[in-house]
Amino acid sequence: MVRTWMLFLMALVFGEAQAARTVSLQSPNGEIKVDITIADSLWFTVCKGDECVVSSCAISLQLPKQSGASLRVKGVKRDAIDETLHNRIPIKNAVTRNKASRLRLSLSGPYDVEFRAYDHAVAYRFIIRGKGLAEVVDEEMNLDFLTPFTAHLSKTKSGFWTSYESPYTHVSTSDYGADDEMVYLPVLLETPRGTKILFSESDVRDYPAMFLKGTASHGLKAVFPRSPKKWEPYGDRGFMVTEEHPYIASTSANRPLPWRFLVIGNDADIAANEMERILGGECEMEDTDWIKPGKVSWDWWNHWTVWNVDFVTGINNATYRYFIDFASEYGIEYILLDEGWCKDVNDPYTTRDDIDVRQLVEYGRQKGVGVILWLTWLAVERHMDLIAHYADMGVRGLKIDFMDHSDQWMVNYYERVAKECARHKMMVDFHGSFKPAGLEIRYPNVISYEGVLGMEQGRGCHPDNTIWLPFIRNAVGPMDFTPGSMASAQPEDNFGSGSLPMGSGTRAYQMALYVVFESALQMLADSPTRYINEDECTRFIAQVPTTWDESRVLSAKAGSHYVVARRKGKRWFVGAITGSSPQDLDVSLDFLGQAGELQFFQDGANAHRIAVDYRKGSRRVTPTDTLHLHLARNGGWCGVVEPQ
Repeated sequence: MVRTWMLFLMALVFGEAQAARTVSLQSPNGEIKVDITIADSLWFTVCKGDECVVSSCAISLQLPKQSGASLRVKGVKRDAIDETLHNRIPIKNAVTRNKASRLRLSLSGPYDVEFRAYDHAVAYRFIIRGKGLAEVVDEEMNLDFLTPFTAHLSKTKSGFWTSYESPYTHVSTSDYGADDEMVYLPVLLETPRGTKILFSESDVRDYPAMFLKGTASHGLKAVFPRSPKKWEPYGDRGFMVTEEHPYIASTSANRPLPWRFLVIGNDADIAANEMERILGGECEMEDTDWIKPGKVSWDWWNHWTVWNVDFVTGINNATYRYFIDFASEYGIEYILLDEGWCKDVNDPYTTRDDIDVRQLVEYGRQKGVGVILWLTWLAVERHMDLIAHYADMGVRGLKIDFMDHSDQWMVNYYERVAKECARHKMMVDFHGSFKPAGLEIRYPNVISYEGVLGMEQGRGCHPDNTIWLPFIRNAVGPMDFTPGSMASAQPEDNFGSGSLPMGSGTRAYQMALYVVFESALQMLADSPTRYINEDECTRFIAQVPTTWDESRVLSAKAGSHYVVARRKGKRWFVGAITGSSPQDLDVSLDFLGQAGELQFFQDGANAHRIAVDYRKGSRRVTPTDTLHLHLARNGGWCGVVEPQ
């Protein structure tokens, strides 16, 4: 009887050992630990030090021919990664360290899973193994937290059809219910201890983007758009999915799927991270020397409004020649012809009577200024040969707008356009687009993305929302915010019109955005006439690079303030912004390699009320100095240190 009971216990223990297995992975510095448990399903926990930041995250992949048997571990492979990545278009740093502990689990099912633990991040991805095509019916990811976290997220009000421009909502995960509107990535989470977690994805290709929903139990659940089977145009730039496949993707059955990553740390860690870049893949272009980042004199926000000229302004060659002359004078690399240069957005070959693109390209060439053209995604899809047509004419890039979807078909559209533009040496700026997720790493001619509540929204663009961008949207790649209002106003005084727009935030704030925000293509949104009238401010903006050798976060608190220093060559630029609360900040200059002359712009004594009030100054600084920055409400500070 005793022997029988012992055999039963041994069988029970053996059965449990077969049913569940836990393997662990630690970051190189030992601070982050991931425990992965494999049983009927697969889930993982993440701890940073003694804090559990993810109590349970169930993940799985649903394939139509998948067996219902429990997962079993067939093999475990561990190794380490330590390499230096050289960035073709360095919007943050010229080089990036990729150092992680890596674990690959070979499973009994039709896929493996790979985990990586970084000193400030955790990432995982599925790797499917098969032949031919695989239909991915669904991908499960259920983030669970032991206690309610604060979530900072953008809700999409129209389901999977979204412009990705919603303001941030700040809500407890316990109040984010299963029936609430879903959100798009990235999402920023905050633990009760104040630890920040940025969740997003990278290397998204031939696969839909992930969205999230609440679970009503302070968790987050992944949801995906189904792969479109049929769609039809909606107006001159939208489309409606009229029939869907019963899967989220039909793709190669032998490939890795997108990375899901969590950046874990303090506010500065979140803003400084480069996980989207690290996980984005390898560059697929041999020649990238022709890609020239820079700044753009933009027309749409200021409605082609220039004055003190002897011609009628508007969408005509005379006005764009004025834009080119302004750009040439200030060393601005490009002008952009936004919506209106075609008679009909559906016909990208027939221009308005007063527009001759070829003449403008030639005039710009003589002045050292390139031309970029705006187009709807639908026009490009219907007339893909326009890329070769305008490339042959000498147009340097395209701003392609209103995709507003991120299902598998649209993700593939982005890549088709990037490839075709690369073939003809054209840059691309995607607007109405989902967040960066690796495409610009594989095709560096994808120079920037919008999909942000930027200054084009007029008074709807409030610094209290903008202050979150370095910690959420811009923390996962380039962002075309379109800054630079010279008619700066405190939000309650922003009554700009179409022809005379205004931007919320102080003058120093608007100038600082060029240092603070990361984009290889930076717009100058205001009228050339206003910039000329504000010459000393414009000359500072014009000298700010759009790519950098090195970036350092000096002071950061999400929702409060952000201060960053960026180096190009031997010059250091410093930018600082805040929201509606004024800030007094002390930042060390110990990053300087040598003494230098600091030229700076700061909020004037009355900038809290009269936003255009600023003061320009200069002083000698050394690496042992500390800068005291006073930022007015919705204010800023910016400067450049010239080495001596």
